[in-house]
Amino acid sequence: MTKRKPLSTVVAESLSEKIRSGRLQPGAQLPTEAELCAEYDVSRTVVREAVARLRSEGMVIPQQGRGMFVSEAPAPRNFSIPQDALKTLPETVSLLELRLSVEVEAAGLCAERRTESEASTIRRLMEQVDARNEDPGAVPVHYDYDFHLAIAKSARNEFIHGFLEYLRPVIVPRFQLGHVVVPELKDAYYARIHSEHRKIVEAIEKQDGRAARDAMRKHLQNSLERVRALALASGVETTDAAQKAAAASLFSDLKGSAAPTG
Repeated sequence: MTKRKPLSTVVAESLSEKIRSGRLQPGAQLPTEAELCAEYDVSRTVVREAVARLRSEGMVIPQQGRGMFVSEAPAPRNFSIPQDALKTLPETVSLLELRLSVEVEAAGLCAERRTESEASTIRRLMEQVDARNEDPGAVPVHYDYDFHLAIAKSARNEFIHGFLEYLRPVIVPRFQLGHVVVPELKDAYYARIHSEHRKIVEAIEKQDGRAARDAMRKHLQNSLERVRALALASGVETTDAAQKAAAASLFSDLKGSAAPTG
């Protein structure tokens, strides 16, 4: 049975085809979010993910206060991650390995270059993200991606930030956290992630580049090992039920290991 494409991919491919065929000419304004929602019968989130993909490919550009416009000269797409290649846990592992190679340096540069205002914003965002403690079955594994993007933005390297923005549409909607954390370990899991986040933020506030790199490396390596363990336990093209069953046998070390959240 062929797996259906994500709705955001369907919308992005449709808009891309309109641009390539000339139905949407260079310089033309894209329909509004509301119009695209009505045309494709999808949510605003789906539309935003689709437009973000087109923007990452250089097909559309924003004009402040006006909206999105078809690029006059679309940039060649030198790097891409096809949706069809992102169906299994092994690909999620590969994406985490890619993030690890980029975000460790981003954290160090952020610590060395950030302003006081940016450090405050990063801490505030961390507290907001970590205070939610939502049902793992209702949030993506990468629920803290905005926190990571804020760090990358303050690294003052537009290519690092742009690259991680490019990854957002393909990495964030991946597997739900419920595939990785069983409900009874939810609080301990969130506490551990908050502890990892806090070490990153404290290093950034101290402008300690080495400590920030070490803390980010530890955080992403832990995420990588959790997902890698799940991939090994559940196999490649397994069902949601099989993946959840595998998750139940993992991370038993979380029991009773909740880190202080203060």
